[in-house]
Amino acid sequence: MTPDGLLTVVGEAVVIILVMLAPLLAFGLAVGLTVSILQAATQIQEPTLAFVPKIVAVLLAILFFGGWIMNTVVDFTLRLWGEGFALF
Repeated sequence: MTPDGLLTVVGEAVVIILVMLAPLLAFGLAVGLTVSILQAATQIQEPTLAFVPKIVAVLLAILFFGGWIMNTVVDFTLRLWGEGFALF
């Protein structure tokens, strides 16, 4: 494999990882912002109140987007194997 080919594969892998993580991060961000606004409005400063809902939101997002994420990873892997990229 040439260095250019390896850079192309690594660049594509990074982009795919970012695209796969975007929905999970968006759910966590939205819930975190909502809880922070609620905490500021009610003046409740309990750390676990901010942490637990974000975990639940990300887990639900994984359940919802898990199939799509798995299909994306499998498609990328099959494309690499099909194009004959060998790392060793």
